[in-house]
Amino acid sequence: MTGLLTERLRQAGENAVAMWSLLARSRGDHVADHPAFTAIDGRRFRIMLRTACPSDSDVRDLVRLAREIRDAGRTVVVEDPFQRLDLTDAGMQARRLPVMVREPAPAPEEPAVTRVRTAAELAEAEDVIVRGFPLEEYQPHRPGSVFPPALLGQAFFRKPGEGACFTMAHAGVGGVYWVTTLPEYRSKGVGRALMHAVLRHFHDRPVTLTASRSGKPLYDKLGFTTLGDANWWR
Repeated sequence: MTGLLTERLRQAGENAVAMWSLLARSRGDHVADHPAFTAIDGRRFRIMLRTACPSDSDVRDLVRLAREIRDAGRTVVVEDPFQRLDLTDAGMQARRLPVMVREPAPAPEEPAVTRVRTAAELAEAEDVIVRGFPLEEYQPHRPGSVFPPALLGQAFFRKPGEGACFTMAHAGVGGVYWVTTLPEYRSKGVGRALMHAVLRHFHDRPVTLTASRSGKPLYDKLGFTTLGDANWWR
């Protein structure tokens, strides 16, 4: 991997940690920063590796924490964008998801996609993401349970009643999360329209995301490059 791509992977990881930390604090969840990882205690317990070079001590601390939480009967997700961890001995399995980046470039205008501006629009976008992603642990949907009103200052985008996504500007890149289309509107260009709006919003900076395997072909067509596969341990 070239120096630029290595830097983009680092930026993507920092963006994701900042996004999850902001989201957790807006929900009243506990966030703990350790030397090499961040632990977020919410409905799921999330551990995010922040460095490509964790020490042996850092890895032992992370594995010990993951074991403790799992032994308490809770769901644990460990995000490792650098593929530095092996948690099989802790009874966990890795799902590989591609981390991608698109450098600044023009994107078409999408007048049907708008940025969320009001609490009512945020609740509608949240409902689309809860039902369409889907986020089973937040069903039935309660407005504000996923994205509290305090997050209105962040850039959410929506195609009303059809699709929505959440973005985060941090670490020199724009991060995109929960790009969602409701089932009845899939394969009709909603995801592409949302992404065009996001790319225009972040017109002057790289845009990063972690793609699902089904979503990757769209991002390939939009000019995204794969930085590598992140391991999501569960």
